[in-house]
Amino acid sequence: MIADFRKALISVDPALPRVGALLTLQVNLGNKCNQRCAHCHVQAGPNGEKTMPKDVMEEIIRFLANHRGLCVDVTGGCPEMNPDFRFFVENICGLASRLIVRTNLTVLLEPGLEWIPRWYQRRRVALCASLPCYTQQNVDRQRGRGVFEKSIAALKMLNALGYGGDEALELNLVYNPRGDFLPGPQEQLEADYRRELEGKYGIQFNRLFTITNVPIGRFRESLETNGRLTQYMRLLAERFNPAAAESLMCRSLISVDYRGLAYNCDFNQALDLPIVDSKGRTVTIERLDDMLSEGLEIITGEHCFCCTAGTGSSCTGSLVIG
Repeated sequence: MIADFRKALISVDPALPRVGALLTLQVNLGNKCNQRCAHCHVQAGPNGEKTMPKDVMEEIIRFLANHRGLCVDVTGGCPEMNPDFRFFVENICGLASRLIVRTNLTVLLEPGLEWIPRWYQRRRVALCASLPCYTQQNVDRQRGRGVFEKSIAALKMLNALGYGGDEALELNLVYNPRGDFLPGPQEQLEADYRRELEGKYGIQFNRLFTITNVPIGRFRESLETNGRLTQYMRLLAERFNPAAAESLMCRSLISVDYRGLAYNCDFNQALDLPIVDSKGRTVTIERLDDMLSEGLEIITGEHCFCCTAGTGSSCTGSLVIG
């Protein structure tokens, strides 16, 4: 039997299952993507039909205008494939203390989207680029044939624009394991990535973030098919790290989906576990201001153990260094 995650948090600190000060608003623009990755927790792909409309974007822009200085983390699917992506980013640039876009790299080579890299450069957008390994075999196995070669081409293009070599043009890479095991030490993997990518391709980047595979979406389906779900869940629970629990991203981050519903994280969003008020009503971006003043409980589940296992996991990598 898997332990109760909420009880595990309370055993560390009774205040942990509540949202603290909001520092980051993560915005998921939809699940359309030019890739169909085997591990994708939002089950994104070319046929993704969840697309944030302009009126929801406008509500988010209004919220950010009232909360200037938040970090805004834009994700998907592939956020660049939302037809109103440019409108949204251009309207939040002046409102955010830091603007992050999570890109899969290959989208930057798609016909009609060639303008995006230089547009990112002019706006000093920080990029988190998915590259689950530094070898072609592993990347293509997880993300599809030809993805590694295109990713390298996109990284070289970004480097030519100054990304990865200049702190003002931040280029961070994201690693996730190929299977049901925890990532290795983030510092060592970053050193390995630098050695391989710079040595073979001349590619530079700022940091590597290691992220534990969450047992939801396509990855959960794979675990179930192979009879390894229970074993993986047990691994995550047994490796619970109290130090990682104290730094959970859901205590300072709120995620908003394509409909404007608020969640404690992108993983809860994928599981359709929205934030609710004291009366059980779903919280939307329009109501988020009022709810923040009341305080928000964090919706937890057994999948949350992925964020506290080992050195911990978040959208910005390990939670415990060293």
